[in-house]
Amino acid sequence: MKAGFCLSAMLITLALAGCASRPPLATVPNVDLQRYAGRWFEIAKYPNWFQAGCVGDISAEYTPQLDGRVEVVNRCRQKNGTFREVRGYATIVPGSHDSRLRVRFAGSPLAGDYWIIGLDEKNYTWALVGDPSRQFLWILGRKPQMSAGAYSRIVALAVKLGYSAERIRATAHTSNP
Repeated sequence: MKAGFCLSAMLITLALAGCASRPPLATVPNVDLQRYAGRWFEIAKYPNWFQAGCVGDISAEYTPQLDGRVEVVNRCRQKNGTFREVRGYATIVPGSHDSRLRVRFAGSPLAGDYWIIGLDEKNYTWALVGDPSRQFLWILGRKPQMSAGAYSRIVALAVKLGYSAERIRATAHTSNP
């Protein structure tokens, strides 16, 4: 009984420590979706299950729609050299100043969080995207490559926001999809 109590107390302590160790994830103050629109290249990411078949040349195209949604077209090169494309829509989370979106892809009943947590607010040349649980992370750029200095600054920002630099994996770009 004493061992069970100690184990329960330890698990509660670990759970509370995990909650207290990092603040809620903040997003950028606002996003101009017209400027954000267009093609973005994945520079790096946390590996995830839904991109498992993608080996490189990953990009996303965002197009604002008249109904307020944003069309999303993700594209990637697969192992056999062919390109796979998936389409969906993002809806803006009310009150987020367009920095928090929910994305749903065709054929899926699930929507995922797409939070813009870092952005080159002057030129919109890079973006850092995550989710409130910090399970997903993407570094995006307007070009398939970015300078080592810019990449290091963005990774440092991700770490400051509670992400692990060790989990980030660079994306291969061999063509201009």
